[in-house]
Amino acid sequence: MNSKELEEKIIQNYQGEEKMMILVFAQWCINHGLNPEEIYLKAYPDQEENSSLKEALELTVPKEEAGDVPDQTLLGVLSLFGNDDLAFIVMEEIKNMKKNS
Repeated sequence: MNSKELEEKIIQNYQGEEKMMILVFAQWCINHGLNPEEIYLKAYPDQEENSSLKEALELTVPKEEAGDVPDQTLLGVLSLFGNDDLAFIVMEEIKNMKKNS
């Protein structure tokens, strides 16, 4: 494998993992009765529509059919991809949920 092919493979792997991170985020939101697009916009208000998030939303399942997505798992995945702004908003949502329960 030459360096260009290796570079392309690394990029493809990263993009696949990034899509999985977005799906984890979207499913976590659904599981908690939150709108993933609204939460995302709180973190990134200047970004246009996120096509990867739209794709992930098509793959989510109803809360009753979904497995649990622990808060710390989501925060760890967001941190791994450098989504600190989104992780901050998620932490705020977690605090609000705990305060209201």
